[in-house]
Amino acid sequence: MSNALERPAPAQANRAGERQAIETDIPARLDRLPWSRFHLLVVTALGVTWILDGLEVTIVGAIGPVLQSRETLGLSATQVGTTASAYVVGAVIGALLFGWLTDRFGRRLVFYVTLAVYLAGVLLSAFSWSFASFAVFRAITGFGIGGEYAAINSAIDELIPARLRGRIDLIVNGSFWVGAAAGSGASLLFLNPNLLAPDVGWRLGFAVGGVLGLGILLMRRHVPESPRWLVTHGRGEQAEATVAEVERRVTESTGAPLAPAEARLIVHPRKTFGFGLIFRAMLGKYRARSALALSLMVAQAFLFNAVFFSYGLVLAKYHGVADTMTGLYLLPLAASNFLGPLVLGHFFDTIGRRVMIAGTYAISAVLLVVTAVIFGLDGFTAWTQTLAWMLIFFFASAAASSAYLTASEIFPLETRALAIAIFYALGTAIGGSSAPALFGWLIGTGSAWALSGGYIVAAVLMAGAAVAEAIWGVDAEGKSLESIAGPLSSE
Repeated sequence: MSNALERPAPAQANRAGERQAIETDIPARLDRLPWSRFHLLVVTALGVTWILDGLEVTIVGAIGPVLQSRETLGLSATQVGTTASAYVVGAVIGALLFGWLTDRFGRRLVFYVTLAVYLAGVLLSAFSWSFASFAVFRAITGFGIGGEYAAINSAIDELIPARLRGRIDLIVNGSFWVGAAAGSGASLLFLNPNLLAPDVGWRLGFAVGGVLGLGILLMRRHVPESPRWLVTHGRGEQAEATVAEVERRVTESTGAPLAPAEARLIVHPRKTFGFGLIFRAMLGKYRARSALALSLMVAQAFLFNAVFFSYGLVLAKYHGVADTMTGLYLLPLAASNFLGPLVLGHFFDTIGRRVMIAGTYAISAVLLVVTAVIFGLDGFTAWTQTLAWMLIFFFASAAASSAYLTASEIFPLETRALAIAIFYALGTAIGGSSAPALFGWLIGTGSAWALSGGYIVAAVLMAGAAVAEAIWGVDAEGKSLESIAGPLSSE
């Protein structure tokens, strides 16, 4: 039996676009749902993009040395790093634009558009003919994936029950590395000159990922609009109908009656929420949370973009690994990155956000310093260095995923997607866009200690983020989104 409240008929909007206050139990009804096939569908249809992104980003990392060949695009090490930066810059712009559109027009519309843009960029990358064309197509790909980060994280958080939100968010963001592992294995085939010509194999790596991604568009038609977004934007009847349909699907799936939903929330629905209202909240009432989200995003963006966009070059230059064999080393590294969120995710909901986030950032920082020193002393082989990175990223991957979780749950609903976008964009612009070009230059110097210094910079940023979490962290485990940060429409 539905737990919907009897609501008054929608009132006429006033001059500010605000409607009459209504009382709703929609958030409580969503949070009390048991895990079901519906939630698995949501996670699969939305989160699978991360797998495809991991697939092609890892292929880019693996083909870095191959693209320097005259038989392919003939890029320099600096140009390889620059194309990686172009991808990141595109992601920054896409996140900001689509983040605003997601909060304005809804989650469902935007996660269709962003996927289409992303897939177009991937397929175009397969037909690149020069440094300039490859950089432009990589920027288009990033433009789409930046929008995906904002639309999908907000949609998942608003549809997944509160008690499971932490682990599910970490696993979804960590699933990037399932694709990365697949990309590492695929690169061993695509880049094998005995199987494919050098200028054909790397192109197939992009084309296959793009074709597979088309199936995601069909899956997403089963994912509804966020009822939380609908009710705060004056579409209460649609929100009620959506929740009722979700409850029906969950009941059919589990075969058990639903527990009652008792919590109520009063909101003042509006069709739009101005930038002034949004930024006053982020820079006023929630300014400490804004500083926290920024520090977490900057640190993880610098580390991951620094290491993974250049690892093929490091293996080739410092360890003599053949260009076509870098995927062999990236495969176990990708597996470690997925195992971190998978194994540790449960503890973000039980031990708590503050302890786990600060802890994973701090452990990563310590391990980074140790690894940097050993690398500078020429104490690694290709495999022992890979093992060291596997240990680091077991913790760092969980830390990075928690940065997206933090940005998506500590701000009001009306600004959730934009908040994710802003902090992803700022973090990536500050830490991510500069890292690939910087590390490309450091590798170009040929000095192991120069590259080691870059790793220590990453360690300092990770340690700073751990301190920020310890001071400003929010104990959000098991709490509804509305109790962590009340909707602007409820004030």
